[in-house]
Amino acid sequence: MPSIADVIKPFISSFLGTDPRVSIRFWDGSHLGPDDGSTAIVVRSPVAIRRLLYSPGELGLARAYVAGDIDIEGDVFEGLAIRDALGSTRDQVSLSFSARDRWAMLKAARSLGVIGRPPPPPPEEARLRGGLHSRGRDARAIAHHYDVGNDFYRIVLGPSMTYSCAYWEQPGFALEDAQEAKYELICRKLGLHEGMRLLDVGCGWGGMVLHAARRHGVQAVGITISEAQADAAAKRVAEAGLTHRVEIRLQDYRDVSDGPFDAISSIGMFEHVGLRGLSAYFTNLSSLLAPRGRLLNHAISKPSGKAGFNKNSFIPRYVFPDGELQEVGRVVTAMQELGLEVRDVESLREHYARTLRAWVANLEAEWDRAVELAGPARARIWRLYMAGSALGFEAGRINIHQVLAVKPDPGGASGMPPTRAPLIDPVES
Repeated sequence: MPSIADVIKPFISSFLGTDPRVSIRFWDGSHLGPDDGSTAIVVRSPVAIRRLLYSPGELGLARAYVAGDIDIEGDVFEGLAIRDALGSTRDQVSLSFSARDRWAMLKAARSLGVIGRPPPPPPEEARLRGGLHSRGRDARAIAHHYDVGNDFYRIVLGPSMTYSCAYWEQPGFALEDAQEAKYELICRKLGLHEGMRLLDVGCGWGGMVLHAARRHGVQAVGITISEAQADAAAKRVAEAGLTHRVEIRLQDYRDVSDGPFDAISSIGMFEHVGLRGLSAYFTNLSSLLAPRGRLLNHAISKPSGKAGFNKNSFIPRYVFPDGELQEVGRVVTAMQELGLEVRDVESLREHYARTLRAWVANLEAEWDRAVELAGPARARIWRLYMAGSALGFEAGRINIHQVLAVKPDPGGASGMPPTRAPLIDPVES
C-alpha cells in the first residue's frame, strides 16, 4: 500500500519541485525531502488536505496551521522560507495554487479518501460586520487584535510593552534599548521640549507618551480604542508618577476636539485607517495641530504597484481585520494635499525585521505560558504572522516608513531646523 508521501508527492512536486528544502512529514510517518534536518513541516491530519482542497492557497494553509492540522517543528523561519520556492511576492505569507496544482491536490485527496464536507474555519477567524472603518467596526477590529490579553503581549513585547518597530541604533542593543531609541528618534523629529503639548494617536500601552513626558517634559495625551490598552496604559502612567503630565483616553481620533497640539505622533495605527479614510485622517490631525506643529506618521507600507492585504489571506482574517497598507508616496501626497509640508521620510525596513525576530524569540522562549494565557490557536497565529512578516521585511515585500510633516504658519514659516542633524543625531542626556 503506498504511503501518504507517495500519494502526495506529485502534488507537492507541482509547486515545490522534486526536492523540498525542508522535510515534510505526514500522519503515517512517511516524509518528503531531507530526513536529517532539524526543521520539518508536519501534516498531522488528513483534515489539512481537506482544508487545502476547499480553500486552496494561503487561507487553507493558515486555517490548517491555526487549527493544528499542520505544524512547523524547529526553526519557524526556515520552515516559512519554503514560500520563496513558489516565487511569490504578494504579501507576508503568500501561497497560491494554479489550476494544475488544484487538480493534483484533488487526485491526491481522492486517493487518500479524505474528501468530505469542508471543515469549519477555526473560531479565531475574524468576520466583522458593519460599515468598513465605521467607528463600531473599527473598535471590533482593534479588539480582535489588541485585546488578546496584556499578559500575553508582555511575553511577546517584553517590559517596554511597545508594539511597533524598534530602532537598533547601536549594534549591541537589546530589544528594550532599541524601543527606547525609537521613541527618542521620534521625539527628536518632532522637536519636543518642556511645555509642549503632544497627542499620540493609537497610544498602545503608553510607551511614547511616557517617554516624551519623562525625557522631554511635555504634556501628553494618548488615545486608543482598545479598552485593554487604555486600562494598562493608565496604570503605567500612575505607577510612573506622571499623571500630572500624561492623560490616557479611550477615544477615537475622529472625536478629539481639544487642540491645538504642538506635535502629533501616530505610531503603528495608520494601517487601520484605510484608503477611503486617508484624507479624513490627515484632515483631522492637521486641524488639531498648532501652526508650526509637526506630525510624524510611522506605518507599514507596501511597495509601489503591489497589492496590500488580500481580504481572503491570513493577515486580514486572523491578525489585522480590515487592515490596509498604503504606498509611502500616496501618504506623502495625501499629507501635502491638505497643506501639511513633508520634510523627512525614512525607511526602517531592516529594523522591523530584527524587531519581529526578537518578538518571535520572546514568544518561543515562553511558549507554554503563552499558550496558557491566549490558547494554542492564538499563540500559533502570532508565531506565524510575526515570523512571516520578518521574512517579508527582509525580502522587501513590505516596508515601514516614518513620514515627518509640518503645518506652516500663515506666513509660510515652518520652524524647522536648517539641516536634518537635529532630527537624527542623539542628544546627550
